[in-house]
Amino acid sequence: MSNNPKRQSRELIAGEIRRDFPILSRKINGKRLVYLDNAATTQKPQAVIDAVTGFYERSNANVHRGLHALSARATEAYETARETAARFLNSRTPREIVFVRGATEAINLVVDSYGRDNVGSGDEVIITAMEHHSNLVPWQLLCRRKGAKLRVAPMSERGEIIPGEYNKLFSPRTKIAAITYVSNAIGTVNPVAGMIAAAHEHGVPVLVDGAQAAPHLKIDVQALDCDFLAFSGHKTYGPTGIGVLYARESTLNRMRPYQSGGDMIATVTFEQTTFTSLPHRFEAGTPNVAGAVGLGAALDYIENVGLDNITSYEDGLLAYAAEALAGVPGVVLVGAPARRAGSVSFNLAGIHPHDAGLILDREGIAVRGGHHCSQPLMDFFGVPATLRASVGVYNTREDIDALVAGLHKVREVFG
Repeated sequence: MSNNPKRQSRELIAGEIRRDFPILSRKINGKRLVYLDNAATTQKPQAVIDAVTGFYERSNANVHRGLHALSARATEAYETARETAARFLNSRTPREIVFVRGATEAINLVVDSYGRDNVGSGDEVIITAMEHHSNLVPWQLLCRRKGAKLRVAPMSERGEIIPGEYNKLFSPRTKIAAITYVSNAIGTVNPVAGMIAAAHEHGVPVLVDGAQAAPHLKIDVQALDCDFLAFSGHKTYGPTGIGVLYARESTLNRMRPYQSGGDMIATVTFEQTTFTSLPHRFEAGTPNVAGAVGLGAALDYIENVGLDNITSYEDGLLAYAAEALAGVPGVVLVGAPARRAGSVSFNLAGIHPHDAGLILDREGIAVRGGHHCSQPLMDFFGVPATLRASVGVYNTREDIDALVAGLHKVREVFG
């Protein structure tokens, strides 16, 4: 990879970045791999692969407990990754960064450690109509246990949250709002800064599901003024099984531990346990040290490319994709947000997305067909599933052209 602090957009357009990702040189069914399933998981650059391998080869040990050299090296690598994540989100301190398995666990942590103590019978939790199941089901279950009510901010036919309707949902019984930054199903970029501000006017804290935003948009938690934000490493060119929960230090200090066991304690007797300081009280047991190291390398990679470059380049690529797809006979785009990031969803008239996806795979084209863990959104649009093409930093117009050609072949197969 280039040693320049930040690459220019022209280098992205030239496709130079593809060479950083070994898997993209693979052939699938004898065809060049066209990987357009980045909203599900991204591929990994050599820098991340080397970081994980290097940790296991040179520094593998348990963290925080050992007095020996390897443990010190592992601890330093793990805490350096935390500092990298804090810088990536512009949090005030690394103490506001909790390592988790991914956005799903981060949200469940907030539901259990914050929601359980702050949501009671008759209270209300606000989500949006486009939430991933990971930011819907945990709150739904909490409301069921507590006798609370889940309130859903509606969206328009374009697939955009209606700010006025969202604002009307707040009441003295509202205890938290949990909102997605970017829809994983249709790519809508929500006006989260305004949504957070509206919630705070009512004294309501906000959790932001940033899983689909982190690889595409610059996130500044201080500027957003969010109370919680979650994202997953595997969607940001990092390993699976690692992610980040950002939360205000003052809020974390008021929350009970999510899990208990080793490394999150200060003292233990048979009569009583006291917990250690932030953020380790939320990281019980042996953490995914190699995953954190890989995540740190991935976030460094993104920063090296430059999120402004990534956003600008991908915006152009998605606009090209939407226009090209609309020109394919029978293609119906699902959702038409004024601003989208990462994904475009569509269907081919008369052809199930699963069937289309299997035929595209024969051409080496990887897309996602299904409800994308957003069944209520699918119900809203009156479809059981969609095809979703989602882009990453290594995708090019050539990939979009291959997808369009593949869709024409799908139509030929089905007559």
